[in-house]
Amino acid sequence: MSEETTETLVEAEAPTTINDLKPKMQLKGIVKRLELYGAFVDIGVGVNALVHISKLSKERVNRVSDILKEGDEITVWVEKVNPANQQVMVSMVEPLAVEWTDLKNGQAYTGRVNRLENFGAFIDIGAEREGLVHISELSHGYVKHPSEVYSVGDEVQVQVLGFSKRKRRIDLSIKALLEAPEASESYGGRGKNQADSYSFEVEEEFEEEIMPTAMEIAMRRAMGEPMPSPTRGKKRRRRKSRAKMREQQEDIMHRTLRVRHDG
Repeated sequence: MSEETTETLVEAEAPTTINDLKPKMQLKGIVKRLELYGAFVDIGVGVNALVHISKLSKERVNRVSDILKEGDEITVWVEKVNPANQQVMVSMVEPLAVEWTDLKNGQAYTGRVNRLENFGAFIDIGAEREGLVHISELSHGYVKHPSEVYSVGDEVQVQVLGFSKRKRRIDLSIKALLEAPEASESYGGRGKNQADSYSFEVEEEFEEEIMPTAMEIAMRRAMGEPMPSPTRGKKRRRRKSRAKMREQQEDIMHRTLRVRHDG
């Protein structure tokens, strides 16, 4: 498409009346007049729009003349429109693509990976704050570090899990939009996800007074062995694999039944 054709399309789509204006619409305008509180801009709708001094830049502006002068061609975005009073407010600061009022749980967005941390990835979806995809929400499979699956700058599809304007927090998920692995690819009938990766080991906590289990008591009685006394000491932790625990339990049962049968 030629430049001439492109310019014709832009002119054809440009608003011509105040009723054509919509919030966040991007326009070109010419600065007509400067005031202490802002500048009036001709945006081609028959009504000059006002850019308040607070909307001239993301940084603090002391004087309008520090930023603009009459005759400047500038890019603005529509903020508020009041056709009844023939008033238009515009901004030179590009508006957010996603406002807090736009966010909804379950809604999907296209975002860009801005930062990677040990606990997850920060994604820019065009909102006031970056959203966080926790490491457990990056994939259905186990992820040791976000850099294993994504790089800064990657474009990703995310889903909103929750958000809080008060806390300025947006929780996102990538996994929610990915197809879950087939059952044949899972471990023990379950998807091998981040949560499951910690279920192959069982951590047992022992209180200061450690009592023998009912199974140990039954086995010792059947074999005629003395009963053990509760042991005392500092809290300790140990890990056993599920397979090892099942093996020990089955061994105790077999030995107990064999002693009873022989007796």
